[in-house]
Amino acid sequence: MLEELIKIDQDIFLYLNGLGTPAWDGFWMYLSRTLSLVTIPIYVFLLYYTYRSFGVKKTIYILIAVAALLLTTEQLSIIVKNSVARLRPCHDDEINLLMRNVKNHCGGKFGYFSAHAANSSALAVFFSLLFYKKNKLFLFALAAWTLLVSYSRIYLGVHYPLDIITGLTVGITLSCLYIFLLKKLPVFKSSHLI
Repeated sequence: MLEELIKIDQDIFLYLNGLGTPAWDGFWMYLSRTLSLVTIPIYVFLLYYTYRSFGVKKTIYILIAVAALLLTTEQLSIIVKNSVARLRPCHDDEINLLMRNVKNHCGGKFGYFSAHAANSSALAVFFSLLFYKKNKLFLFALAAWTLLVSYSRIYLGVHYPLDIITGLTVGITLSCLYIFLLKKLPVFKSSHLI
């Protein structure tokens, strides 16, 4: 059963990775960067909108929660990668000659699960839940950004789809947990958090 799942994961990866063309490589490489002219404005806008919605004191608590959330997703990803020890596609001799390795740099040896997918989904869901009652557009805009970042990892040849799906699941789950914990703080008792 597990071998069959891994084979399906590899086949889907090869299909999605193979859709790429050199004309789009730069776009997907740039989109995959943690800090870029795409992501920095998103982060600045989220900070500004949080401040405008909650004021300084609550914004500080929210920033601490976001930092703890990202630290948790990142560290959990490292622990799981080293425990599961599933090779990244670009390090997997079984398929690395069949795929497009856009970056020509594969990153760490192991890839299960994607920290990019976990971190971007954690941020997206956290802020979507934070502002859902005020602005439902957050949900769609941040979900689109998360999906693009996640797909970029397959496009670049550094993660399998299952790495991405697990990363998304971890990010979503942890962001829900952190929003739940944030709501329990006395400073947010009267706020309109979900």
